[in-house]
Amino acid sequence: MAPLIPSQEELERRRIVGINAETVTNMSSTDFPGHWPGEDHAWDLNKFRDGFQVEFHRNDRFEAAFSLIGLDAAIANAFRRIMMAEIPTLAIEYVFVHNNTSVIQDEVLAARLGLIPLKGSVEGINWMRWFKKPTEDDPEGGSSPADYNTIVLHLSVECTKNPNAAPGEQDPRKLYHNAHVYARDIAFNAVGRQEQYFVDDEAIQPVNPDILVAKLRPDQKIEIEMHCIKGIGADHAKFSPVATASYRLMPDIKILRPILGDDAKKFAKCFPKGVIGLEKVTSQEAAQKGSGYEGHAGDIKAVVRDAFNDTVSRECLRHEEFEGKVKLGRIRDHFIFNVESTGQFESDVLFLESVKLLKLKCARWKRGLTDLMR
Repeated sequence: MAPLIPSQEELERRRIVGINAETVTNMSSTDFPGHWPGEDHAWDLNKFRDGFQVEFHRNDRFEAAFSLIGLDAAIANAFRRIMMAEIPTLAIEYVFVHNNTSVIQDEVLAARLGLIPLKGSVEGINWMRWFKKPTEDDPEGGSSPADYNTIVLHLSVECTKNPNAAPGEQDPRKLYHNAHVYARDIAFNAVGRQEQYFVDDEAIQPVNPDILVAKLRPDQKIEIEMHCIKGIGADHAKFSPVATASYRLMPDIKILRPILGDDAKKFAKCFPKGVIGLEKVTSQEAAQKGSGYEGHAGDIKAVVRDAFNDTVSRECLRHEEFEGKVKLGRIRDHFIFNVESTGQFESDVLFLESVKLLKLKCARWKRGLTDLMR
């Protein structure tokens, strides 16, 4: 018997997660074989290609917003988790304090330095190898610092009085030289083959040179050597290439019955600006029987203008005058991603890197499965 083919209206209904006043319905995925008797839901590559879409809404250096349409929630969440925890980046791991007479303790200063986002040649960072740390069971088994696994940075700053300061000056930045130590004071020393990758604008440097590291007063000094290694966010948050990576489902707003006049204005205020628009009822709509607009030509009506910006706050469901006139929901396979890069990678590149890592994971899993079948 040929498989049943559901109507387009039924397929659209299944895509919507219902948002009610106090409950959420139709949450579970139903696109797997056997859930709908008589229907064929076997996964098909060509069907996936036809339905999958990527739409970019914003593409700046530090922030990107894009939609993935036609994916399962598990895959979308895999991309999010990989971006946060598995893309390797560079960060300060070892801090050697030669001299620190500031008021900041050595361990606090080291922690602050480790959290400074760094940037440099992506090609060079990919060329670098992993630095193996010694363990309690094998204290001698760690890697030795080398040009291919360690980046060396230096910070040497001393605060002195400014003899040219104006009388009565109160600003310590004018009273003293180097009263504030910034990330820009960190110096990079390329060694060996690093000179081929980390040169000029591609040199290792803080993403934001104005990050405040410490405050000094005359005769106080900081002299530090720092070793940077590759790591992933799963080891420590300082290695995460994103400040945040999140997604939300595309909102769905359906006006079931006309909302007119003052009710339309009140309805628009229940949503973020621009989501609901106000338009005049046309004479054609007023003349159409059963439209609900009979006799209301020229009156103001509420229309959905841009559901993308809605936060699905359910505010409109609190008011009795809108009961039965609106239906809220979310589209279950339309994921709106927002990715904020810390600066080591371009924001849109992070998603491509997550795709590469997921492909490697799948290839590794296939090899393991093949080995089990032997």
